[in-house]
Amino acid sequence: MTREQVENFLYEEAALLDAWRLDEWLALLSDDAVYRVPSNDRPDADPKRALFTIADDIRRIRARVTRLKDPGAHAEFPPSRTRRLITNVRILEKKPSGLMVEANFVVYRFRRGEDVRQYVGRYRYHLQVQDKKLKIRSREAVLDRAELGSLGAVSFIL
Repeated sequence: MTREQVENFLYEEAALLDAWRLDEWLALLSDDAVYRVPSNDRPDADPKRALFTIADDIRRIRARVTRLKDPGAHAEFPPSRTRRLITNVRILEKKPSGLMVEANFVVYRFRRGEDVRQYVGRYRYHLQVQDKKLKIRSREAVLDRAELGSLGAVSFIL
């Protein structure tokens, strides 16, 4: 896998999330995938021993997507409009189990009646190849902001 292939994969993931094509996004995940948003004060902590904003296994990720698609889920109905910018994609390590990848991000979130919110940080991925396609085994969104209260609930997939 080249950096360009990884970049294209991450750009496609961002486009799916921005378009709320959540079922297609789920198809990018491995069957043992995890999605995490650690606390800003301990971004390298173990989710079993520290407080995380989000620490989902594949079962919880699927349940999250089901809730987000439900019109009765008021936190995201109508859905937020988001625009993700991905940059500085780096392959940190190539292992037999896959690639360790980092990328910087900015997610702009637009909701009716609210100011634009900006989520800035770094993604950490463990990607693996299955059937000649990249799959997400783990995805972490490490936010740079020191205090998260002004960002409101992170009810969408960061």
